[in-house]
Amino acid sequence: MPLQSSASPHRIDIVVYPGFKAMEAVGPMTVFDYANHQLARRGRPPAYEIRIVSSEAGPVRSDTLMVLEATGRLDTVLLPDTAVIVGARHIERAMDEAPAIVPWVRAVAPRIPRLVALCSGAFFLAAAGVLDGRRATTHWSVAALMRQRYPQVSVEPDAIFVQQGSLWTSAGVTAGIDLALALVEADLGRDIALDLARELVVFLKRPGGQSQFSMHLASQATGHDGIRCAQDWILSEVARDFTMAELADRAAMSERNFRRVFARETGMSPSAFIEATRLEAARRLLEQGELPLKAVAARSGFGSDEALRRAFMRHLGITPRDYRQRFGAAA
Repeated sequence: MPLQSSASPHRIDIVVYPGFKAMEAVGPMTVFDYANHQLARRGRPPAYEIRIVSSEAGPVRSDTLMVLEATGRLDTVLLPDTAVIVGARHIERAMDEAPAIVPWVRAVAPRIPRLVALCSGAFFLAAAGVLDGRRATTHWSVAALMRQRYPQVSVEPDAIFVQQGSLWTSAGVTAGIDLALALVEADLGRDIALDLARELVVFLKRPGGQSQFSMHLASQATGHDGIRCAQDWILSEVARDFTMAELADRAAMSERNFRRVFARETGMSPSAFIEATRLEAARRLLEQGELPLKAVAARSGFGSDEALRRAFMRHLGITPRDYRQRFGAAA
């Protein structure tokens, strides 16, 4: 039932434990709280009732100086509408120190309307067996560990967040804000979610699209000014047919030196960076709209829908059409 028609606020329990990532708790909590403020400005009642819960009530120390007060305990009878389990820097140690969460997940997963795990919090869901045979994501740094420990889970290390029915998982840290905004959009509509994103000065849909590895972030990590200048040009004019001579000139280098330094600074060749940037642009267009595939190919620099299809199959193992069905706005 949409929250607009609900008589009482939708209860959200944010599940914390010793060593939880502070930002992953506070970020989504802020999104839901500010959503209530957006509703108040429209003369509407709050949509969300937010609580901090843990195995035991009382103060719970995070991975920073922050301590949150758990006002509720994990309960297998009186369930929230949404439970959000945050991640930890040292997830295996955290799971050992919070042994009550896994059996709680196993008990409530079939009955809770929406169960969310942020970052490495997905390990609690995987250990409970509720992700077996399902797609899920987590922080890229522990994706390989999740695959190793829980081979029945189809781990997608590149995704910002993944929904499988009532189960949601996200990438690390700030990706919890992306997921929380997606929940608000599903609950309250795009207009409120967009106004909320503006108020928080974040993207409703981040420039990297559904990828943890945005080329915009990659370019910011480059230390060489000339190479970063060339990267910025590629990112700003992705549909342009670049030549190595033009890029080398933009970086104020010889073509041979440009290729060598670019590979050293970025770990990939200039042509590989161009294709990755075009792939990211195409993914974003597929996620956000219903442009014909030929138009997507042209705007992202692939030139033809066949070249676009080959790039998607080579890098993602999925066709552009299937990608849109999975991650597009209609999905």
